[in-house]
Amino acid sequence: MIWSPTSVAEDIMDRRFMTRAIRLAERGRYTTDPNPRVGCVLVREGQIVGEGWHQRAGEPHAEPLALAQAGERARGATVYVTLEPCAHHGRTPPCAEALIAAGVARVVCAMRDPNPQVAGRGIERLQAAGIRVEVGCLDSDAQALNPGFIKRHTQQRPYVRCKLAASLDGRTALATGESKWITSDAARRDVQRWRAASSAIVTGLGTVLGDDPSLNVRLTAAELGLDADAPVRQPWRVVVDSYWRTPPTARLLSLPGRTLIAGTGPKGQAAAALAAAGAVLLELPEQAGRVDLAALMTALAQREINEVLLEAGSTLSGAAVQAGLVDEILLYQAPCLMGQAAKGLFDLPGIDSMANRVVLEIFDVRRIGVDLRIRARPQLKTA
Repeated sequence: MIWSPTSVAEDIMDRRFMTRAIRLAERGRYTTDPNPRVGCVLVREGQIVGEGWHQRAGEPHAEPLALAQAGERARGATVYVTLEPCAHHGRTPPCAEALIAAGVARVVCAMRDPNPQVAGRGIERLQAAGIRVEVGCLDSDAQALNPGFIKRHTQQRPYVRCKLAASLDGRTALATGESKWITSDAARRDVQRWRAASSAIVTGLGTVLGDDPSLNVRLTAAELGLDADAPVRQPWRVVVDSYWRTPPTARLLSLPGRTLIAGTGPKGQAAAALAAAGAVLLELPEQAGRVDLAALMTALAQREINEVLLEAGSTLSGAAVQAGLVDEILLYQAPCLMGQAAKGLFDLPGIDSMANRVVLEIFDVRRIGVDLRIRARPQLKTA
């Protein structure tokens, strides 16, 4: 069952067509949430006879779309799919049954589905029908498509990216609080794409009070590469606000989409005013007088939040890093200097020696306009 091509030619073919399936899956980056991004390619005698990708929750999955395009040519075909076909009835029929009915001969999956409702059942159903199934072709590329979906189903938490913008000397705002704009328009547009791909944007009360942000996606469907008339999905806006001090007049409460306020204190008139303004209130346990961030992430996963973009100040960003909740740091660094009096990236109390520093693994650096975009993973062990 482990992917094991029988020849060099089959190895090359499998990689070629799975790469195509992965490219198709990427088209759902902004639209499939909370479902995974999945692509499927049907190949017969070395030629693509059908292909599809999952577009939106509740709509057909990638496999039936590819089967519909292939028609009778699906019989005897090899199927390349980025995620194990489902075997349960949800909002759509089981994809494994559709593949069996179509008479396909071989199914190559990039990875197993971590969803407990699937978790090998799709593979078992296909094998029981006499179909050759192999798993693991370009598995790391497939996993990169859906880091939040995978983490939500395996660890009951979303995948968290901490987004920051800073000067070359690591400053996020002047001592006066002025920060508009450190980075270029190109970098800010890139952030909009990360917002569009996220399930939720999380910030702190200090950012709401200081900046009155919108925390919404401001690119059009066409700018995101979607059909011009397609709806642009707005992620949840989440404010970490221990004592319900967010103003009911805050901009983010007046915009399309859902806003959640996460607090710990007893709900009084202030909380009632937020609820009346349209906010969803979430009372969570307290940790050192603040919202328990681990409990918040668990609660977001229970709401089918796959990927979180944390856009906050140094206190909340630092607390999330020290709590081990940040999977990735997304840092935009501008070619300017702001001086030692300006504000830093993270508030990380307790680091009093090099042995206690937070070690990062940088895995991607690229230029966005005049700025640098650095992607890094905090390491569990310090050095």
